[in-house]
Amino acid sequence: QVQLVESGGGLVQPGGSLRLSCVVSRNIFDGNSMAWYRQAPGKQRELVGWITSGTDKTYYLASVKGRFTISRDDAKNTLALQMNNLKPEDTAVYYCNKINRAPGDPWGQGTQVTVSS
Repeated sequence: QVQLVESGGGLVQPGGSLRLSCVVSRNIFDGNSMAWYRQAPGKQRELVGWITSGTDKTYYLASVKGRFTISRDDAKNTLALQMNNLKPEDTAVYYCNKINRAPGDPWGQGTQVTVSS
C-alpha cells in the first residue's frame, strides 16, 4: 500500500537545489489540494506550500516564495517540490499530505533535507 512516500532528500550546500517527490495513494490524492510540510529539529511541523486540485494554483510560505515550486502530476498521483537557492534554515524533514489533513490521518516517513557547507 502506497499511502504517502516521500523521496529525493539529501545533503546540499547553501545555494544548491533539490527536487523532492511524493507518491500518494489515489484515494488521498484525487480531488484534494496537496501540500508540502517540514519539521526542523526541535520545532513544530510547518506548512511550506500547497497546490490546488484542478486549477493547480500554488501558495507558499513567505520564506520560501520565489525559491520553491510545487507541482503535481495527476496521472501519476505524484507531488513534487523543486527547491532552489537552499539555505541552512531549510534543513528539515519534508513531508507531503493533503492540505485539509484530519487529525489521525497518516503521515509518510518524510525525507531529510540538510543544507550545510
